[in-house]
Amino acid sequence: MHPLRFGLKLSQAATLDTLRSVWHVADDSGFDHCWNMDHFASLGPDDGLDIFEAWTLLAGMAALTSRTRIGCSVTGNTYRHPAVLAKAAVTVDQLSGGRLEFGIGAGWAENEHTMLGLPFGTAGDRADRLEEALPVIRSLWTAPRTTFTGRHYRLIDAVAEPKPVQSPHPPIWIGGTGRRRTLRMAAEHAAVWNSPGGTPGQVSELSAVLDRHCADIGRDPSEIRRSVQIRVPDVLDDLADQVRGFVAVGVTEFILIVSADPVAEAERVAAVLPQPRDTARP
Repeated sequence: MHPLRFGLKLSQAATLDTLRSVWHVADDSGFDHCWNMDHFASLGPDDGLDIFEAWTLLAGMAALTSRTRIGCSVTGNTYRHPAVLAKAAVTVDQLSGGRLEFGIGAGWAENEHTMLGLPFGTAGDRADRLEEALPVIRSLWTAPRTTFTGRHYRLIDAVAEPKPVQSPHPPIWIGGTGRRRTLRMAAEHAAVWNSPGGTPGQVSELSAVLDRHCADIGRDPSEIRRSVQIRVPDVLDDLADQVRGFVAVGVTEFILIVSADPVAEAERVAAVLPQPRDTARP
């Protein structure tokens, strides 16, 4: 059985000072991981809120923390060529001394693609790109040279040095709920599947789909940890109840999102963190 792990996530509408403070809470208070998100415009009704570039920010997080693992939940594959993304990830893994958790998904924010002139296409097109990107990234992390010819990406004898600190490579978190494509890719490549939210029942149903994909390809489904993102509730007693509900359906990784008063919320959660760990398992 995988251990329960908890992380903090602060994504947008935050100053660098606030981000640093949340990272320090994660690093100093026993959180297992700390996260940002990958967007170029803020989410919600106001798309003009402050948001920083994800991988540059992760480099800062790597330098300003020493213990907690760090990652992006999740990187949009469509924003960068996979070779550029693989290089950024290695840089962060090296800077952090091997603490990177590599989160990736197919991408979904059409408005960002429109304003930046990036190809968006259909959900199937984006799944096709991710399906090509994953083996490219893994090869760049592990092989001396990479040659790949696909519909979206083409590499010829590509060198990628140095390699990650972690061997064979950082754990891959695949985020998304697509039953036919995304969960199939999670079965093939992921150490962790990440649900962006939902109820325990919904996560359980999708987790069962992931299990079936694992059976189809001959992979032990217990190798893949299940994770979910939860917004920190106003009443922290509710957090342990939420965690118990998700643990009952096999979730062991929790990303706790702080937003309204991020530093204060992070400190409040840190003060009660032992409670969800101790009470969630029977």
